[in-house]
Amino acid sequence: MIVLKFGGTSVGDAEAIARTGRIVSSRADKGAIVVVSALAGVTNALIGLAEQAAKGHLIGAIRAVEGLRERHMKQTEALLGTGEASADTCAEVSAMIDELAHLAEALATLGDLTPRSLDAISSFGEKMSSLICVAAFVHQGLPAVHVDACDVMITDATFSQAEPQADEIALACRALVLPLVRDGKIPVLGGFIGSAKGTHITTTLGRGGSDYSASLYGAAVNADAIEIWTDVDGMLTADPRVVPNARLIEQIAFDEASELASFGAKVLHPNTIAPAVRLGIPVYVLNSRRPEGTGTKITFEAPKRAVSAIAGKNNVTMIKIGSPRMLLTEGFLRALFEIFERHRTSVDVVATSEVSVSLTVDDAARLEAIVGDLRALGDVAVERNRGIVAVVGGAIADGGEAMARALGALGDVRVHMLSLSATGINLTMVVDDEQVKPAMQRLHAAFFGNGAVS
Repeated sequence: MIVLKFGGTSVGDAEAIARTGRIVSSRADKGAIVVVSALAGVTNALIGLAEQAAKGHLIGAIRAVEGLRERHMKQTEALLGTGEASADTCAEVSAMIDELAHLAEALATLGDLTPRSLDAISSFGEKMSSLICVAAFVHQGLPAVHVDACDVMITDATFSQAEPQADEIALACRALVLPLVRDGKIPVLGGFIGSAKGTHITTTLGRGGSDYSASLYGAAVNADAIEIWTDVDGMLTADPRVVPNARLIEQIAFDEASELASFGAKVLHPNTIAPAVRLGIPVYVLNSRRPEGTGTKITFEAPKRAVSAIAGKNNVTMIKIGSPRMLLTEGFLRALFEIFERHRTSVDVVATSEVSVSLTVDDAARLEAIVGDLRALGDVAVERNRGIVAVVGGAIADGGEAMARALGALGDVRVHMLSLSATGINLTMVVDDEQVKPAMQRLHAAFFGNGAVS
């Protein structure tokens, strides 16, 4: 049994959805479960119209709603023609669009965009795309069946960043998904969306959550493999938009892939790997535009390399907390990190000394409140316009040669913070934001100058 997840570009239009159907057909004999994202750009459009409506710009919001109606109708008719199946699917999707318009009107009246209402609106992308994909697959002769992800992806009630409940998801999969697979059917679900346990109120897993959904479903059914289909050939030695000669990594270890996802690699959502790791389920990253490619296999058995890839992340904020109270004081770090937990803000890189702590965050939405609370612990300095460059490899700390080469390659690039992960597979450097790109290029040339993955 395998789980196949298709991102927004893989279901972006009629041609892409038809291509996706052919990929699903080639794996149907393995027992396929399909997870799809919203059509490319739709989630952003939904969030945009929700914000417009909440500001009272109802005409603009309704215009955006009708634009989505036109786009989805056009792609449905391009896939299915003008027969009964097309008419039925268009009617179902159009009814969803009507509901979306009503929600926009309600938001304009209330003037308050809560996380719960934002989840309700942003969920429509996956709900519509999964219905259209099912109809397209059936039209191609596949035994596809739509399964409402809200019935299966059970979460807590933390709207916009919901926490999946693994045991509940496993129970729902056994009740609603596995019987279909055993009967030779292909269940199709929207990614990214779920519902709060006990209330069935729509929740979302946050941006990029469709990958996470696929991994959670894979773990729930103990799949043989999880395939993430996107618009690149797999995981590369660097972002090809920054390093044009970046090379494909044919195999990479789970922990390395997780580090790359967390530090800026765009191919995977940072949470994707975790459920698969627990059960040792291999994850493949493949290109839906070139399905004949080998892609990248993420597994425990990957070769151990000094450096596997270079990652970068822009728009990082660095926070420094200094206090003599840290010296020989128990509980200081606990109090410090409780502040970030209370404000639901994740910390990326940390470095400490006897009397100071430096750390980075990439979500500055609650920065003012965080800094206010941190001042109770000591002096606080905030440095904006920073970026992170990470050198990731399973053996980077072995012998020190790779670390020395990395620092040497940076030359005159100013490093504000340096951190080696506890597992010794990630050397992270905080630099000026505008230096992220040149730093990545220098590091890639130092380790992969001949184009080979060493």
